[in-house]
Amino acid sequence: MERKKASDYPQELLNLFDHYVHGEIDRRSFLDGAKKFASVGSATAIWESLRPNYAWAQQVPKDDSRIKTEYLTVPSPQGNGSIKGYFVRPANATGKLPGVLVIHENRGLNPYIEDVARRLGTANFLAFAPDGLTTVGGYPGDEEKGAALFGTVDKPKMTEDFIASARWLKARPDCTGKIGAVGFCFGGGIVNTLAVRMGSDLSAGVPFYGAQPPAADVAKIKAPLMLQYGALDTRITGGWPAFEEALKANHATYQGFVYEGANHGFHNDTTPRYDEANAKLAWQRTIDFFNKYLRA
Repeated sequence: MERKKASDYPQELLNLFDHYVHGEIDRRSFLDGAKKFASVGSATAIWESLRPNYAWAQQVPKDDSRIKTEYLTVPSPQGNGSIKGYFVRPANATGKLPGVLVIHENRGLNPYIEDVARRLGTANFLAFAPDGLTTVGGYPGDEEKGAALFGTVDKPKMTEDFIASARWLKARPDCTGKIGAVGFCFGGGIVNTLAVRMGSDLSAGVPFYGAQPPAADVAKIKAPLMLQYGALDTRITGGWPAFEEALKANHATYQGFVYEGANHGFHNDTTPRYDEANAKLAWQRTIDFFNKYLRA
C-alpha cells in the first residue's frame, strides 16, 4: 500500500478518525462520516489507508545483533496477578544500566511499541514494554480486536500492573535503580500517573500526547518530565496550559513541546498521522532527556 501523509487528508477527516481510535464512535459511524470526503476515496478505502501498517514501523529488526530480547512475566499482586511484557537489553552490556518502561496505546503491545523498546535497547538502556492485555490473552495481532479487548480490562488493576512493571524493572540486579517511563496516547497518560504514584522512585518521564493528571495530584510529581504534544491534537493538547500552570505552581522540573502541524499519534510510524521530522526530533529529545536524568 502506498504510504500517505497526514497532509493527504482533510484535518476534519483525521479528527474523525481520532474519535474512532479512542472509542468515541464505532467503525460504522466513522464510515458514515467519511463518505463526505469522496475526493479522498471511498469510506472503506479511507479507513483501510488510515489503519496501522506494521511493515512501516520496524526501525530495529527483531534479530538485531546489538540487542537481546525476550518475553517475561512480572508479578502484579495489586493488579491482575501478573503481566507479560517484552524485555530488551543491549547485547554487550557490562555492568548495570538504567531502565525505561515503554507503555503502549489503547491497543496493547503491538509491533510498533516493541520496536520502540528495541530502539531504547540500541541506545544502551534496559527496556521493558508490558502488555496491558495480558489477562485477556495479550495483544491479538489485530487493532480492532485489540481495541475491543482493551475495553474489557479492569483499568485500575491495569494501572497497578504498570506500576508493578516499573518497580520490577527498577529492582532488577542489572538495573542501576534509575528508571524512566515513556508512553504514547493511553500510555502517555499512564506515564503521568506513574509520576504521581511513584514520586521520586521514577527518575524521568516522557509522555507523548498523554492525558494530564488532576491538578491536585501534581504536587506528588517528583520526576523531571518532558511533555510531547501535537499542535493539531486539540483533544489532548488543550489540557496542556492548565497542566503547565500546575507544574509551575509546584516547582516541578519539566520541559514541554508542542509540535506544529503534528496530529495525535505523530510518533507512531505505522499510520499516515506519522510526522517524520517532528517524530525524529521528539525522539532525539527523549533519548537526550533520559541520558541526562537516568545516567547522572
